[in-house]
Amino acid sequence: MEGLKGALLFGQSGGPTAVINASALGVFEEALKNGAVTKVFGACHGIKGVLDDKLVDIGTEDASELRLLIQTPSSALGSVRYKLANLNDDDRDYKRIHEIFAKYDIRFFLYNGGNDSMDTCNKISKYLSSVNYACNVVGVPKTIDNDLYGTDHCPGYGSAAKYIATTCMEIALDSKVYDKGSIAVIEIMGRHAGWLTAASAVASYRGLGPDLIYLPETPFDVESFLDEVYDTYRQKGNCIAAVSEGICDESGKYIAEYAFENAERDSFNHIQLGGVGNYLGGRIKSKTGVKVRPIEFSLMQRCAAHIASKTDVEEAYEAGAQAVRSAVVGSTDVMIGFRRAEGENYVCECVELPLSIVANTEKKVPLGYITEGKPFITPAFLDYVTPLIQGEVNMKFEDGLPRFAKLNKKL
Repeated sequence: MEGLKGALLFGQSGGPTAVINASALGVFEEALKNGAVTKVFGACHGIKGVLDDKLVDIGTEDASELRLLIQTPSSALGSVRYKLANLNDDDRDYKRIHEIFAKYDIRFFLYNGGNDSMDTCNKISKYLSSVNYACNVVGVPKTIDNDLYGTDHCPGYGSAAKYIATTCMEIALDSKVYDKGSIAVIEIMGRHAGWLTAASAVASYRGLGPDLIYLPETPFDVESFLDEVYDTYRQKGNCIAAVSEGICDESGKYIAEYAFENAERDSFNHIQLGGVGNYLGGRIKSKTGVKVRPIEFSLMQRCAAHIASKTDVEEAYEAGAQAVRSAVVGSTDVMIGFRRAEGENYVCECVELPLSIVANTEKKVPLGYITEGKPFITPAFLDYVTPLIQGEVNMKFEDGLPRFAKLNKKL
């Protein structure tokens, strides 16, 4: 809706990234200088902060402290995994959101997250429209998984990919120091999409990465895996295998479930993954007797701001700033995405994508990026990912350590 004037509310949701706060900074700096925005609020712990009436006044924060968000990982406002019920089943949350929005005259709502967060955006946008409350709702993309549909890539992915490739190179060097070989199984995040695990191939093409790479996009067979790992070990004297945490067998059962039959689920009914590296490492050890090192990157993939991609930081900031500009001129029920231009030089622009096509739709790794036969990644993937990991962030340090933002968060 055009011509709106009022407060802007921003929230963060889902798993953090190394650059999620760069998007927050883009939102805050753009909103604080826009004449249509009367106040700028941040929701504590995403949509739960809205429901609990826990909003912070961003306008009271020191500008120089806010600026440090550009190099601060994790979610500065706090995150949440909370699923709104279907409106027809339970409308209490929606009525509460409407009440809070009206209380603070919120006319622009920006939500930063992945698939489930865009679903939340979509539901709120449609409900507010149904009750004739004028509010422009815009999604700001965020996920290291890179699986949001419609956008070329997601803020957070480039930095995570850079961390994964770099750490794989370091592990490869470390694994070669002894005269006796070993096998390493590196477990990398990725439930249904293997974009993060595929990034380990960047190290491999430099001669210092995994020998075998397994993504969720293709069925995983444990016995074939054991044979492939041991064959590589016998040929080279050592072996590194990278596996996505979400690899599944032919029936669709997570390999992680082999080790944990009663795996927990979150509020979105997602099985709590992790442990597949340890499980496969144990199977290798039992079958071959070779020294095995299971290595789980875990949270480090999403909070390694010290090796963030400058390209990723700049694009994350721009996605936040563009979300404000779009909301103020009347765009609603959209998410800001990226479109990559054709040609040899990397050029990327922000575009608006309908939330209805983004929410709960996953973008998987194209099969053209996965080799036939040997489990590995094609050179074509390098053309896609290499521009996303470029550049280093000029961080501010104190006493040899990065200086991260310390917000007052005045309610």
